[in-house]
Amino acid sequence: MSESQESQESHEAESDELFEHYNFKAAPGQEPLRVDKYLMNQIRNATRNKIQQAARAGNIRVGDEVVKQNYKVKPGDVVRVLFEHPPHEYLLTPEDIPLDIVYEDNALLVVNKPAGMVVHPGHGNYSGTLVNALLHHISKLPLNSDQRPGLVHRIDKDTSGLLVIAKTEKAMTHLARQFFDKTSEREYLALVWGDVKEDAGTIEGHIGRNPKNRLQMQVFPDGDQGKEAITHYEVRERFGYVTLVACRLETGRTHQIRVHLKYLGHPLFNDERYGGDRILKGTTYSKYKQFVENAFQLLPRQALHARTLGFVHPESGEKLSFEAPVPADMEACLEKWRNYARHRLDN
Repeated sequence: MSESQESQESHEAESDELFEHYNFKAAPGQEPLRVDKYLMNQIRNATRNKIQQAARAGNIRVGDEVVKQNYKVKPGDVVRVLFEHPPHEYLLTPEDIPLDIVYEDNALLVVNKPAGMVVHPGHGNYSGTLVNALLHHISKLPLNSDQRPGLVHRIDKDTSGLLVIAKTEKAMTHLARQFFDKTSEREYLALVWGDVKEDAGTIEGHIGRNPKNRLQMQVFPDGDQGKEAITHYEVRERFGYVTLVACRLETGRTHQIRVHLKYLGHPLFNDERYGGDRILKGTTYSKYKQFVENAFQLLPRQALHARTLGFVHPESGEKLSFEAPVPADMEACLEKWRNYARHRLDN
């Protein structure tokens, strides 16, 4: 696995659909040649490392058959390279979308992404993304191992908060290494259902695609499937039926905090995909039901915010730390729960 693949966090709805990026028919006089070498000769600016990554991911085919990097190309073979995203010439359109830039210099920028914005174009989201906005702000960005311009890591569409964007190849490599080595610092605030028992703890459990629902991830506690995932958490406020926790990531798996907290028995408040969009704790009184429905309306998304981000600057070596205030929708929901908890204690 490459460094920036390791650091790619949490991307939204996946699709079974694959898009063909390259198609080559081997000439009648083609000498037997490893497919990775063949593609290096055919694709301009391709590196052997990226071609081998594509092979390991099952993205290289001869006809309809997935082949490994050592497959020998023969005369008449149709060699195809497919990815989950459409070819970027159809996707990467600069768009004049406002960016909340927290910090910027010649090597990188840090943005505070609003909830509702998809990070990069993909199936069903071909415009209006953070990448579209970045390309309007900066005409040329380095590609990561997934061919995503500038992205060192990701957060979900309906998660708000901080992201660092690389503006140079050197910055991309340096920052990706920090995420891979787990030396970057990321803290998230999450409002979860239930009264979390321990004041602090660590959740460990491999995370992989749910075989029954491709839009969900799940924990494989025996480690027989998925990839290692580690989340540290600490309780910040208790409201009785819900708890505000801070989460620190060691790894960056798709939906990691959402999946790990559900596994702990505490799904995120109003997380539709993982069952948090219904009343999971509390009373049966209609007044309470109306209270929760009002809270859902205040925060019409999962209650997750990427609040802090820290890393070493790839040029200066200086340690940089940033903090994004809790957005208005989440703060309004938290205040509503604070008032509810105070009212319960007063009574």
